[in-house]
Amino acid sequence: MELFALEHKRLWRTTRVWLCVLLCFIYSVIYGGVFSFQWFVFGSEGEDTTSPYENNFDGYSVIRDWQEQFSQFGDTWTDETFQKIVAEYQSYDPMDRPGLQSMGDWSMAASFLNHLYPELEDSASQTYQPLIHYVDTEKLTDFYGKRQWYLDFNLEVARQGGLLTEADIDMLQEMNSQIEEPWKYEWTQGWNHLLTIALPNISARIAPFLAIALGFIFSGEWHDSTAPLLHTTKHGRRRLAYVKVLSGLAFAVEMFVLIAGGTVAAQLIYFGTSGWDMPIQFIKEIAVAPWNMLKAELFELTFTFLGVIGYAGMTMLFSSLVKNNVLALVLSLSITYVPNLLGRYLPLWAQEASQYLPLVGSPTDIFRTNVFHVLGKGIWSPYMLITVPFVIGVVCLPFAIKGWARRERA
Repeated sequence: MELFALEHKRLWRTTRVWLCVLLCFIYSVIYGGVFSFQWFVFGSEGEDTTSPYENNFDGYSVIRDWQEQFSQFGDTWTDETFQKIVAEYQSYDPMDRPGLQSMGDWSMAASFLNHLYPELEDSASQTYQPLIHYVDTEKLTDFYGKRQWYLDFNLEVARQGGLLTEADIDMLQEMNSQIEEPWKYEWTQGWNHLLTIALPNISARIAPFLAIALGFIFSGEWHDSTAPLLHTTKHGRRRLAYVKVLSGLAFAVEMFVLIAGGTVAAQLIYFGTSGWDMPIQFIKEIAVAPWNMLKAELFELTFTFLGVIGYAGMTMLFSSLVKNNVLALVLSLSITYVPNLLGRYLPLWAQEASQYLPLVGSPTDIFRTNVFHVLGKGIWSPYMLITVPFVIGVVCLPFAIKGWARRERA
């Protein structure tokens, strides 16, 4: 324990490491969290409406206004709720009417209309307008039946395209049958931003800083010519390697807690706990997971946490196998950047497989109906996304220890 404490303190005292942590915190929590909520996402529009950075610095009060405005429609989602939201949108003057990309739930209602009620679209109109502008609200009935029809349609298209089997569809429909109706309803756009942008982006933001901090944990000893000296100490090369790996994992966990904890703290300050029990189907109507917003958030945090562990394991393995700091860093960064850069040029199976590398895939798969097949058995993709990267990282750890010790003997 004493050796671990000394090694961990030595890691944190490195200028490179604490600078990475500071920059990652500023980028992820201050810019991606506080400034995002207070300014360029939820701030009211400024004089220049073409740039979000011209928004006013008043996101906190604007969020409270949105929450209050949409609380008037009741706390459950019914046909009447849907009709009232669309009717209110249509009551605004066309010049003052909020755009469909605003933070109001009109954007969600417009999506529901386009997907669930295509038969109401006026195809004879010479001037294109979104359906929400002119639809007869009295015809907006049987919402849950329409939503089931749309899900069935999408699953059948996926089956015909060879993406799903009959067994896959049965599994997904069974999950869908557990969704309780009517849905709990409150203002949703805050959760939409949190679960589709803010939390998923933590992975991409933390990866390069983690690579810089841990990429030199073994190769740095060779670079500084301290490896031979360390291996002659009373603790022995293998024990030192174990301590370095544990120190690296502890640092990865601490960095995750700092970044994820800061983002969640900002969420609680700006959004509170309002709407945690709404179903995730408000974000994607064909989502089949019977989860509320809180469960989705916990999944996304778990996804990032296990991905960080997996990424740390792979980074330390690369560091133990090479003696060059730059090469160790390049190899670590290639884990996350190469699959995205070459994605569209790879065969479909390679694109799908790359999503299971640590911090490469996206936790937003919980809103989709993707199924991964293992030995002929279908597994809902999000379950694979949280387990495979972690397993990869854990498998890398003993090889990292062995790789560093072997190089010293050589």
